[in-house]
Amino acid sequence: MPVKMVAVLGASTVLWILFAVSQAFKIEISPEYKTIAQIGDSMALTCSTTGCESPLFSWRTQIDSPLNAKVRTEGSKSVLTMEPVSFENEHSYLCTATCGSGKLERSIHVDIYSFPKDPEIQFSGPLEVGKPVTVKCLAPDIYPVYRLEIDLFKGDQLMNRQEFSSEEMTKSLETKSLEVTFTPVIEDIGKALVCRAKLHIDQIDSTLKERETVKELQVYISPRNTTISVHPSTRLQEGGAVTMTCSSEGLPAPEIFWGRKLDNEVLQLLSGNATLTLIAMRMEDSGVYVCEGVNLIGRDKAEVELVVQEKPFIVDISPGSQVAAQVGDSVVLTCAAIGCDSPSFSWRTQTDSPLNGVVRNEGAKSTLVLSSVGFEDEHSYLCAVTCLQRTLEKRTQVEVYSFPEDPVIKMSGPLVHGRPVTVNCTVPNVYPFDHLEIELLKGETTLMKKYFLEEMGIKSLETKILETTFIPTIEDTGKSLVCLARLHSGEMESEPKQRQSVQPLYVNVAPKETTIWVSPSPILEEGSPVNLTCSSDGIPAPKILWSRQLNNGELQPLSENTTLTFMSTKRDDSGIYVCEGINEAGISRKSVELIIQVSPKDIQLTVFPSKSVKEGDTVIISCTCGNVPETWIILKKKAKTGDMVLKSVDGSYTIRQAQLQDAGIYECESKTEVGSQLRSLTLDVKGKEHNKNYFSPELLALYCASSLVIPAIGVIVYFARKANMKGSYSLVEAQKSKV
Repeated sequence: MPVKMVAVLGASTVLWILFAVSQAFKIEISPEYKTIAQIGDSMALTCSTTGCESPLFSWRTQIDSPLNAKVRTEGSKSVLTMEPVSFENEHSYLCTATCGSGKLERSIHVDIYSFPKDPEIQFSGPLEVGKPVTVKCLAPDIYPVYRLEIDLFKGDQLMNRQEFSSEEMTKSLETKSLEVTFTPVIEDIGKALVCRAKLHIDQIDSTLKERETVKELQVYISPRNTTISVHPSTRLQEGGAVTMTCSSEGLPAPEIFWGRKLDNEVLQLLSGNATLTLIAMRMEDSGVYVCEGVNLIGRDKAEVELVVQEKPFIVDISPGSQVAAQVGDSVVLTCAAIGCDSPSFSWRTQTDSPLNGVVRNEGAKSTLVLSSVGFEDEHSYLCAVTCLQRTLEKRTQVEVYSFPEDPVIKMSGPLVHGRPVTVNCTVPNVYPFDHLEIELLKGETTLMKKYFLEEMGIKSLETKILETTFIPTIEDTGKSLVCLARLHSGEMESEPKQRQSVQPLYVNVAPKETTIWVSPSPILEEGSPVNLTCSSDGIPAPKILWSRQLNNGELQPLSENTTLTFMSTKRDDSGIYVCEGINEAGISRKSVELIIQVSPKDIQLTVFPSKSVKEGDTVIISCTCGNVPETWIILKKKAKTGDMVLKSVDGSYTIRQAQLQDAGIYECESKTEVGSQLRSLTLDVKGKEHNKNYFSPELLALYCASSLVIPAIGVIVYFARKANMKGSYSLVEAQKSKV
């Protein structure tokens, strides 16, 4: 056997051995060695093999505990999914892959932790200058507790730090807290209170999770030094007038409210001004008047007693000293004189406003009928009774309210898990606003509560709204949203009037984790079948829509099935395919590119004029291939010293004045990414009879030209390789074959 052929066979054997080694059975696991997962999240461990077409997988924990996870195996890949992660998933997991008689195993350790929320800052009460207050910093639902550290700062000052490293390790979620008691001062206004919690997840690689909550300090001074000045005196004659002025100190500046103590010690609100003036005083006006300074954290009051001389006979008014009337209703006030046979009656308001009712007098009684009560009827009404030379008055307070309808609940949009939604609780046509309280509850939890105290003194029917934003979760489904409206009537009623509306909650989950599986591969040879399978998670279950992305970027709908199947692919099927998961809460989109490759075919290698020519003839060798794009055509001449790539034009190579050394085997190779085809022919060149000692000028010219061939071949090889990298269809720049 020739030496060169032996060398070629030896090299081929070495290459085969290297290929076999590269395809050896291997196993990999992802993530490698160790991973960390938060309780409640999802975690996927992926075990994959190479060098085996149909491996068998099995999963177990190192201590043979239950997996508490789902296994999904496809081909050479097996995925262990923990959803949600729990305490039972804190193990070392082993993946075993079997291929024939071969068996490989890889392990990975899963550590878990819980650190789901920012810490909470709680105060034992409002921050009042000079009064100690306890602040508590809570870190909820922590695991493992012994790796927790909590710091509490006031401004840049560290108030306290606590590490829980000495805590006993238990597999449970625990809430830990740090408490500090301090006395607020005026200088604390505007400072920030920072609660910072740190959880050392992995002590080996110092993995650290950190959360913090910041609250700006608002320091108050409760009202104090409340004083009353009275002019002209606290002792008055019937029909006289009195002016009382009140002042109070505090931070923020207190609001001043005047009231009068009634017989049952209930305080009747009179005014929200610092100065209170009473005119036409009667015996009924005698009593204790209270000035109260009120701010956000407290109140301070002062009292003064006014004395008006006693009446000689009794006047009674019904239904009582206070009457509550809803807008649009009718009210009848009855004034009776006791101890007088022939009394005369007159009605008026305390502010001398016009009477809007009808008066009827009958014996010792007089009635005032107010039909269709409105805001103009909200007064203190006085019934004056004259008996002989003495006149007495009795007063009743008519307070108007409006609370005709249940509240209305409106939401800014559908409830989607994790997406903020704004809720409006609307109470229509309410009066008075300073008595209104609106509370919004989710289940038994109060989302927001509001009092409308700041709108005192406005006499109109208005619609009041409580608005808040919350983030729905899937756990909210089945709960109810309750809007509760209360209208407090002050001293007139012990229980407030109350109305409510209830709306059940149903929370949607927008599509997510949209995934595409392509079987067998996204890169295929023309004619092969392929399945594109899509899945998407959400509530309600997302609808699947397959589309193809056109050149202009638009999507062409194809199918609403989970799997899109091509039984026999064509080159025109190449492109980008888009899967959309769609439900009422949103859209999740995933795309994959399908590449269909075509093998070369219909290759033809011809010679003109024939395969047998005479020395000196012109010979044309042509190579053509079927209409396959991105095809490389290489024309070469076989030789013992190595193949020589021929410089061809449009697949044709011309030999002018053929010589004996031009005889031999010519080969054409057509290549694509998925295959190649070869064609060859043998050219026979017959010599002419001539004088062997004759050295012709043509032979001399051929000799000179041959000195240029070697540099030219180098240039051809360079451009051929460059053309092959670019996918060019140029026979002039074709790549030289490697042997």
